[in-house]
Amino acid sequence: MSTVHCAAVDLGATSGRVIVGSWDGSRLELNEVHRFPNQFRSLAGHEYWDIPGLWTEVRAGLHKAKEVHPKLASVGVDAWAVDHVLADARGRPVYPVHAYRDLRTAALSRDLGRSGIEKVYRLTGVPNYPYNTSLQLQETIQSCPGIIGTAKRCLFIPDYFNFLLSGRMVNELSVASHSQLIDVNGTGWSGPALRFFGIPSGWFRPPARGPRRLGPVVGVPGLEGVTSVLVAGHDTASAFAAMPAAPEGTDLYLSSGTWSLLGIENDAPLLGPRALAERISNERMGDGRYRPLKSCLGLWLLERLLLDFASRPTTPAAWRQLIASAAGTAVPAVLLDLGDASLFNPASMRGAIDAQLRRRRAPIPRDLARYARLICASVAAGHASAAAALSGLSGKAFGRILMVGGGSQNRLLCQATADAASLPVKSYALEGAAVGNIAAQLVALGEVRDHASFRRKYSRQLEPAEYYPR
Repeated sequence: MSTVHCAAVDLGATSGRVIVGSWDGSRLELNEVHRFPNQFRSLAGHEYWDIPGLWTEVRAGLHKAKEVHPKLASVGVDAWAVDHVLADARGRPVYPVHAYRDLRTAALSRDLGRSGIEKVYRLTGVPNYPYNTSLQLQETIQSCPGIIGTAKRCLFIPDYFNFLLSGRMVNELSVASHSQLIDVNGTGWSGPALRFFGIPSGWFRPPARGPRRLGPVVGVPGLEGVTSVLVAGHDTASAFAAMPAAPEGTDLYLSSGTWSLLGIENDAPLLGPRALAERISNERMGDGRYRPLKSCLGLWLLERLLLDFASRPTTPAAWRQLIASAAGTAVPAVLLDLGDASLFNPASMRGAIDAQLRRRRAPIPRDLARYARLICASVAAGHASAAAALSGLSGKAFGRILMVGGGSQNRLLCQATADAASLPVKSYALEGAAVGNIAAQLVALGEVRDHASFRRKYSRQLEPAEYYPR
């Protein structure tokens, strides 16, 4: 069979990439044709995304993809969740695009925690995260009531980029499922949840499941003949879809990056008071299956901490040296409380960490290596806590953790996770979200029968690093 080339637009909170996957029927070769930085921008005390800047980079990346692979067949988009574009009927944005780390929803989140979260969790299966789309839209409407008459559609970030590519405004299920607005017992929007938050139901269309073709690319000149494909829009859902998981369902999935997201695939949601207390988020795979997971702060802590050090790693070799130095230090007796809101988006991460440690009368790390050790040990403890919660709630005994993302290359974090969770960790050097994105395109194009078939074939070319509990 001839080789098929598919472009994955993978937008993350700190960087974006356009990666071309070339599939010959049994092997997938990846070529990153374009990488660009991404960050939210502060303005008058609030945080915003530069959507026009991102679109400029996406177009540039797709032009490079077409130059390298003239027979480029398709493109799919995955991105982070909860953030969104409010648009008019023609797709023109009518409100600034806030970033999820904006603290504008903090008071509403506190109010929800005091009254209403039990009801909302029964309806949606999503816990009270201050960045949830539900709270963001509630705050927008309260701050700007006229938006109800101005906005006609709410498109999540991957939805909006799909619109720019294909001209079609579609709400994709996996990214919608993180909004705290989807019916946990179905695949449609929850009318009671929308009414609870005061959000117009007309802003949304029934969530679409993929993979499926949206149509030809019409928004980028020069990409005639390329098909826009609806893939799992939430990058975590795409990353989970790429995992070479055992068909018996005995694996835990860990996507480790800015956030640490540990979850499972399940036939039913995990609900009830204990699930709420554990903050289990019942999100969806692109095909509608349940993806219960628990999230905690991840390597965002280290990324932000580095800004407080004049001397910090800037090359892969320097990063390896930092991790090796950190591994040579003792595990701190007191780990970080990752649920502390002060770590969410501080002006100084070092200052926020030091303040927490002082409150708990714990010693302050003397250098960057010891801070890195503290962060890796704390994040690993978060992984272990999530694994125990998912095992207890699902009644399943899990045999290993499959780990992808930037954290999978951090040997200290991988070993610390195996030690803390008392489970083997298989770390894969694969572009999880991009691979899942490309796999969905191949299914939509008819090049692969289904995701299970892709997993079986793709797993043969992977050589994971393995870490065992000590």
